[in-house]
Amino acid sequence: MKNTIEKFVNSKGKEKLTMLTSYDYLTTTIIDEVGINGILVGDSLGMIFQGNDNTLSVTVDEIIYHTKAVVKGSKNSLVISDMPFMSYQTSINDAIVNAGNIIKKGGSSAVKIEGGVEIAEHIQKITKSSIPVMGHIGLTPQSVNVFGGFKVQGTTKESAIKIIEDAKSIEQAGAFAIVLECIPERLSKIITDIVKIPTIGIGAGKYCDGQILVYQDMLGINNNLVKFVKNYGNLSNIIKEAFCNYIEDVKKEQFPEKKHSFKINDDIINEIKNLF
Repeated sequence: MKNTIEKFVNSKGKEKLTMLTSYDYLTTTIIDEVGINGILVGDSLGMIFQGNDNTLSVTVDEIIYHTKAVVKGSKNSLVISDMPFMSYQTSINDAIVNAGNIIKKGGSSAVKIEGGVEIAEHIQKITKSSIPVMGHIGLTPQSVNVFGGFKVQGTTKESAIKIIEDAKSIEQAGAFAIVLECIPERLSKIITDIVKIPTIGIGAGKYCDGQILVYQDMLGINNNLVKFVKNYGNLSNIIKEAFCNYIEDVKKEQFPEKKHSFKINDDIINEIKNLF
């Protein structure tokens, strides 16, 4: 059954939502087939896919490129695209135009925007342009330079209150859901209880209405261990073993075998040989 914005909103208090990131067609087909509710084309591709230290260099065009591939592979999952750094902060008009281009050219159903009170008006204007918006507060990776690194947020009274106010302002602005990243579990419960829209946690504990992970992290492809990620596999070692076996087979002339090769009529080969 196709996941929609309406289904996300109506799931609160009834069913936990599941989300994963994806950046390509083949991975998306697998994720979609197992019944994930939502797929995020995250600007995390700047780190996971491009190998950068942060997400700041990702462009709108790159998000659109990867979104196209993900949309092709998704039949039932709700596809949401990140709005990258400086694609919405400069002005409300820029935010609307860039969000519109991501939806129109990429084909996703919604965009995700980092920030709270300070970008609430942006969210309001984008949603009034018929573009659904998912919010993102707590540790917002695009603010890594402000935070001084990827650190847990909301551990002081002042910062916790700020995050709660961010959540309320995002909801009032018209967002259909909010990602809560790297905040204390009890704070995420307070927020989840206060707002009427679903909260999606990543490093925010069990009380959120849903969870999201970067799939390379949870499958053990990315060897950078993160506290809030549960390891559901060790594909890194499996992939390495397969590559090593391939190298060994080629060097020992055990691959390709006859069953991996194509045939041609002996008479044709003899005729060709006689020509040279």
